[in-house]
Amino acid sequence: MLALFLPLFLIFLLIGMPVFFALLVSPGALLWLNGQERDIALLYRNLYNGMDSFPLMALPFFVLAGELMNKGGITTRLVEFSQALMGHLRGGLAHVNILSSILFAGLSGSAVADTSALGSTLIPAMEKNGYTRTFAAAVTAASSVIGPIIPPSGIMIIYAYVMGESVAALFLAGIVPGILVGIGLMLVVRMMADKYDLPKAERIVTAGQTISPLEDKVSFVLLRLNFAGILMVGFNLVASALEAMTGTVVSINGWLIFIVFLPIAHLFLMRMRRNTSNDFRIICKKAVAPLQTPIIILGGILIGVFTPTEASAIAVAYALIIAFFVLHSMKLGDLPAIITKAALSAATVLLLVGAAVSFKTVVSLSHAPEHMAVFILGLSENPLILLFLINILLFIVGMFLDAGPAIIILGPILGPIFVDLGVHPVHFAIIMSVNLTVGLATPPMGLVLFVASAVSGEKVEAISKAILPFLAVEVLVIFLITYFPAICMTIPRLTGFVQ
Repeated sequence: MLALFLPLFLIFLLIGMPVFFALLVSPGALLWLNGQERDIALLYRNLYNGMDSFPLMALPFFVLAGELMNKGGITTRLVEFSQALMGHLRGGLAHVNILSSILFAGLSGSAVADTSALGSTLIPAMEKNGYTRTFAAAVTAASSVIGPIIPPSGIMIIYAYVMGESVAALFLAGIVPGILVGIGLMLVVRMMADKYDLPKAERIVTAGQTISPLEDKVSFVLLRLNFAGILMVGFNLVASALEAMTGTVVSINGWLIFIVFLPIAHLFLMRMRRNTSNDFRIICKKAVAPLQTPIIILGGILIGVFTPTEASAIAVAYALIIAFFVLHSMKLGDLPAIITKAALSAATVLLLVGAAVSFKTVVSLSHAPEHMAVFILGLSENPLILLFLINILLFIVGMFLDAGPAIIILGPILGPIFVDLGVHPVHFAIIMSVNLTVGLATPPMGLVLFVASAVSGEKVEAISKAILPFLAVEVLVIFLITYFPAICMTIPRLTGFVQ
């Protein structure tokens, strides 16, 4: 009888019951009807235990960091930076929307935060420049799914927590798929530009840009450090490739290499300075401090300075320092409202995680994982065919269920099956995470569609129709990362987080 928990759960969802209650009521009712009242205690115990986790503490901190960045005016800076870079392309503001989502992904890791923050800024701007409000909302919703793919990613933290995988490996594996989704969406915009007569290209660099002396100095230093770091990473990659091909080991002190590259970075940036206008330079400088957040998070995790949870707290501290002391864009009086909003958002996610852990307990009692494994393996012995079928399943699940609960419920069931078939655990994690993330923008129940509707004032039905070409590209990316594992596995392997 317990096997009926899933149909009952779906019925509750269809009649409009909130997901949190559906996750608890459906297994609770079946346990009671089955005469297992004592097991009902497992539900509320696991509801708390599911949230009581040090790794999951990263979620509220990342949410708070995103809110601080948004309130501190950083969203506007990223949009201006994107306009300066992409505005000259045909369909410029649509490209700006997508690039802003890529940049904002490194700050919030949330599709909903992306849609809300960027949508409120870019949808009116796109409409003013000749785009339809429906198209603007569709681009915003489609590009927002990049948020949970590019690190830091809330759903990858949840997957790592449930499946015991390395958070750093999942973060690194998500970089290329997220960028691929962005490039794919830009290609769709370019193909639609002529067909739908999108507004002509125009580089948007607002005249009269100003920057404080302190921020100017901070940006000056950070730019050189960042560029020297990029050169150092390139050097290490070349050295690794040389060692792999010839067996020659290049052993030079890392700090020495960095010090050598610093003056090279300075000379290159000074040369670039001559070829750009003063306003363009200031726009770029104003984006430097915000864009350090993903560098600090990933860099600290990769070199072992702090854990992902500690990295999330560092991100909050960095956001506070930047907003209060560098940008001067926040006051102490702003903090209560920001913390309240972040607490409500984080509580929603953590309650869903706790309820999903409780739901998973009943799943294990019903022996559903064993039955599903037998059923899936009975469909085919070819892992390529099974991966195709599981992508279809995950895509459908993502239409109706939020990514976090879906990972907690389905991850322990599907993960071991495909690992036994030879799929790398990190590879399957990315397949599952990207698939369920795209589901957030998929009709009829995609969460970001409703957020985009609320921000734009357009009907969900109209946005759902306009988003279809973009969804087609995102589905294509899913199949690319499914059948070409190197797309997501190369960076983790090069950095030594995956063997």
